[in-house]
Amino acid sequence: MRKHAITILLLLGSAFAAEDAILRNGFSIRHDHRETLEQGRTTRLYITADGKSFVDLPTENISSFEKAPVEPTLPQPALLSVKSTTLADIVHDASDKHLIDEDLIQCIIKAESSFNPKAVSRKGAQGLMQLMPATSRTLGVTDAFDSRANVEAGTRYLHELLVKFNFDLIKALAAYNAGPQRVQQYKGVPPYYETRAYVARIIKDFNRKKLAKSAVSAAANKTSKTSTVARAKKL
Repeated sequence: MRKHAITILLLLGSAFAAEDAILRNGFSIRHDHRETLEQGRTTRLYITADGKSFVDLPTENISSFEKAPVEPTLPQPALLSVKSTTLADIVHDASDKHLIDEDLIQCIIKAESSFNPKAVSRKGAQGLMQLMPATSRTLGVTDAFDSRANVEAGTRYLHELLVKFNFDLIKALAAYNAGPQRVQQYKGVPPYYETRAYVARIIKDFNRKKLAKSAVSAAANKTSKTSTVARAKKL
């Protein structure tokens, strides 16, 4: 199984090559390129130009494709340190283990706890990825305020939701917020303002991260090519 940069945006390659898949539920997924599978029933959106990150969606869920606008580079948020290990290291390990895009994990942590490892919600959710006590027990977490254990379990839970909902990122995020039973009940994102805002916020933040990285990558490639040409002329 390959890493699913579950989505919603991306571009790693040329900032001008990306396009948006407009979904019938109102959201969009930015990707580098795409292909159809299973006689057209499934569309695979490749999040990265190298094809290592992708997400599969039922073709019927996509209403159209549009050329993606180019957005300016945005600064990346500082990562907090957890003891001698940074949150970036913890997220990287969880990403590799459960095949979830690192930026997506960071976006969920930001939305859930604002990077506060001791955060507790009014409903009792705990830690960086705001695990409910029952969920923590199910996932084998004895200390939800242990950043590594919390992120590892939260990422594992997200992967389980993705598998459950056929790698539909929007449904998985909605289930992470409102519970999988509600997503099944409403056959999609529940009609709760909090859940809809939560999903939209994560998708928007994820898109910005990918756009920022793509812009930096494009600028670096341009500088590298210019330097190569300059050296060639000197020779």
